[in-house]
Amino acid sequence: MIALLLGTVVLVLFSAFSGPLSRRGVTSAMAFVLAGLILGTVSGGSLGIGLDSAAAEQITELALVFLLFTDAARLDLGVLRRSLGWPGRLLLIGLPLTLLLGLGAGMLLFPDLPLASVFLLSAMLCATDAALGQRVVEDPAVPGQVRQALNVESGLNDGIAVPFFLVSLDISLATLDGNVRSAVASAITEQIGWGVLAGVVMGGAGGYLLRAARARDWFLSEWHQPFTLAVALGAFSAAGTLGGSVFIAAFVGGMAFRWSSGAGNVDTTRFTAEAGSVLAAGTWMIFGSVAVLIALPHITWQIIAYAVLSLTVVRMLPVAAAMIGSGARWPTLAFMGWFGPRGLASVVFGLLAFERETPYATTLLTTVVVTVGLSVFAHGFTAMPFVSAYHRWFEAHPGNPRQNPGREPDVPAR
Repeated sequence: MIALLLGTVVLVLFSAFSGPLSRRGVTSAMAFVLAGLILGTVSGGSLGIGLDSAAAEQITELALVFLLFTDAARLDLGVLRRSLGWPGRLLLIGLPLTLLLGLGAGMLLFPDLPLASVFLLSAMLCATDAALGQRVVEDPAVPGQVRQALNVESGLNDGIAVPFFLVSLDISLATLDGNVRSAVASAITEQIGWGVLAGVVMGGAGGYLLRAARARDWFLSEWHQPFTLAVALGAFSAAGTLGGSVFIAAFVGGMAFRWSSGAGNVDTTRFTAEAGSVLAAGTWMIFGSVAVLIALPHITWQIIAYAVLSLTVVRMLPVAAAMIGSGARWPTLAFMGWFGPRGLASVVFGLLAFERETPYATTLLTTVVVTVGLSVFAHGFTAMPFVSAYHRWFEAHPGNPRQNPGREPDVPAR
């Protein structure tokens, strides 16, 4: 109850001052991590929250699910259909390269860790975060194709990373049955297949029912928002029951809901988005008050170096390689490469690994915490100035990006 009381006080205060804080570049994640760290330090870690509790894991998962569903339901499907190439490149080329580069960096910096533990670390940190990148993907100053690519990538890559995470976790715990190749193939088929199926069925059926009920004026106004939240929860629970990725189900479910309902306005998903934001606030407070305090005594220069590499070289080189031949110029490559924040998905993976008591759990958790913590503040503080600088570069070239949101101008970059 003390933790809940303090959390609500922080939420009330941040909400009241959210406008001035946002104009100064302070994101909600930054504010709640700091608040959690202060409260956890002052209380001596006696807030009664356990990092390995099922509640912490469920709060984090649901926060990400609601935000993924909302982002997907607000996608401009017309622009997406015309520009599937960029998110496809980031997911099919960039993500595997990120996994491999993360593995290489881990082997270099953590020579005493088993290969399975290093690969587990890489799998936990290869996915980008839809919530931390929300300010970028929602800003109309960013060209449409870039926003769509980053949004779709962050919506699907955490789900695609799940099979690699699960297999590497089983290997590190020595509980893997069969060979690695077949285990990875089986996990990918199960996680992606069932996740997509759950998302398409629940999101599509929910969207169709929404359209039919509205056409017949069956809806009472107060039930519009709970309906959308229930569809997102349905995709989440269906995927969990079937053994699929709840993250893929949420994102695919949001797209299916948008397509079948024809409702792409913000009002349709407002309550779902706000529920995700509140749960995310709780997650970041737990992260600051518990995870950061656990990690602080174990931070080494190798962990800091890996975190910095993970947010820069390990992310940016695969993006550049994936976009070869796409026509994107270096400012776009640098912008897309930098805005690959690590956040809620990595926290979920870290909690699962810590709960399972995987070997070298402290080192792995500390590295995840440091990487995510750096990402929260580095990407939060740079979002406004980098978006502004990129927008100025884009506007400086011939062509109207508002009329051609997916195209870069056909002139050399300055």
